Amino acid sequence: MPVKVLVKILTGAIIFFMSSETTSLYRKYRPQKWGDVIGQDHIVKVIKGALDLGNISHAYLFAGPRGIGKTSVARIIAKDLDVSPSDLHEIDAASNRGIDDVREIKTSVSSVPFESKYKIYIIDEAHMLTKEAWNAFLKTLEEPPEYVIFILATTEMEKIPETILSRCQIYQFKRPSQKILRELVANISKKEGFTIDASSAELIALLADASFRDAQGILQKVMSYSKNKKISIEEVETVTGAPQNTLINDFVKSVSDKSLEKALGYVHKAASQNVDMKIFMRLVLQKMRFVLLLKFGGGMEEDEVKGELSDDDFKFIKAVSKDPECAIGSEVLSELLLAQEFVSRAYTPELPIELALIKLFNKDEQV
Repeated sequence: MPVKVLVKILTGAIIFFMSSETTSLYRKYRPQKWGDVIGQDHIVKVIKGALDLGNISHAYLFAGPRGIGKTSVARIIAKDLDVSPSDLHEIDAASNRGIDDVREIKTSVSSVPFESKYKIYIIDEAHMLTKEAWNAFLKTLEEPPEYVIFILATTEMEKIPETILSRCQIYQFKRPSQKILRELVANISKKEGFTIDASSAELIALLADASFRDAQGILQKVMSYSKNKKISIEEVETVTGAPQNTLINDFVKSVSDKSLEKALGYVHKAASQNVDMKIFMRLVLQKMRFVLLLKFGGGMEEDEVKGELSDDDFKFIKAVSKDPECAIGSEVLSELLLAQEFVSRAYTPELPIELALIKLFNKDEQV
């Protein structure tokens, strides 16, 4: 990102923060009640219904990607049960992961609540606890006092010991769809007094990588840069380092047409525009995945893809997928996925992409 743009973003951010009631859209718009939770109806319905009936588990495990509402739902449970701040304990297992930290929890658990019927312990990033810590925690989790509720949150459930999983009610949180994130961005923009066009909201939703928190963080940076409270696609591209949508579509079409020269040309164009190549590849792979779904999946996949894209992009993707000469298949995606892994480590970020393209479409060239 050019220095002048970075300075402008930082300056705008300071002004935006000073003139706002909060410095974080994610905190400002964090769900406060069950009706605020977006995209997790399968969880809200079950947990709220159980709490209304008085069926309360002593241990819950919330699993799913970052920034999608696990901790927010845990806090709503505490609010629903009238647990006061003095009886609500939030612990970050990433920095409190050892056996001594668990011993402190065990000591705390033995004391009755200060002002509430329950004491709730929310343990975030639970998978970061050490093996020794889990062993020390097991007995407490299995037979806690009747007033104690544990809520474990993790992005990597596979790292949680089976002995712990078997003692928890497990809830798998879903990644929000592009449509949900797009609507979230549009709604928050309106509440903050900004206008945002559909393509800008679409791009922010895509770059958020299925995270509510990331979508709100990107939106906040764009708001701090916006000149007149009218967010344009050009402003989003400038702030995020994202390539123009036409460039992504041109690259996808050149790969579909097996045009090595054109594909390399679009990669060079992206590099010359100081595009973040990691973002470039994320956008490319998303659209190529949609091409595959439409090409081989059938009707159900078409509905899914349509909900994730703008009307113009859906028409483009559908046209590419229906082309009988379309070269986008599993081999292409596999090579580009591999290239994506090396982009952030390569001295020249575009080099892994160039090598993958040459390997795919210049069979006579030994790479």
